[in-house]
Amino acid sequence: MISFVWSEDNEHQIGYQGHLPWHLPADLAHFKKKTMGKTMIMGKNTFLSLPFVLPKRKHLVLTHDQELIAKYAANKEVDFVTSMKELKIYIEKHQADQLVVIGGVSVFDGLKDWVDCLEKTEIDGTFKADTKMPTIDYSAFTLVKKENFVADEKNPYNYSFLTYLRK
Repeated sequence: MISFVWSEDNEHQIGYQGHLPWHLPADLAHFKKKTMGKTMIMGKNTFLSLPFVLPKRKHLVLTHDQELIAKYAANKEVDFVTSMKELKIYIEKHQADQLVVIGGVSVFDGLKDWVDCLEKTEIDGTFKADTKMPTIDYSAFTLVKKENFVADEKNPYNYSFLTYLRK
């Protein structure tokens, strides 16, 4: 099963200068819950935006950067593919695994016809951003869960967790 896990603002924006444009601890905890024990698929910039190799998760990175590949060659939690074609072959060989796409835009866009589950956090606000989520045809999915939360002392914005499954 392939899932997308991401957060976006009211304008479908997802990033600014390689990072999230907001700080929302509840969303980070949600991300951890949705990715723990799974293989996370991401592009190079998303991988580099992580503070470190996240524990108890495999990182599959789409990149041509041979220096980056060499740097993590000994790390058993990080693997690389160098093309979308190679990534799709990996996915076909690991259909029984829980695969979670976490970004960036080109990876989301390249796999949007393959995704089975959407795990989206909607953040009620508009932020300075330079990266937008690719358009998803939500008519191909059914909303199966929505949880709404109000801002509090730790989370400065209203937000919702939404889960969609492909019809």
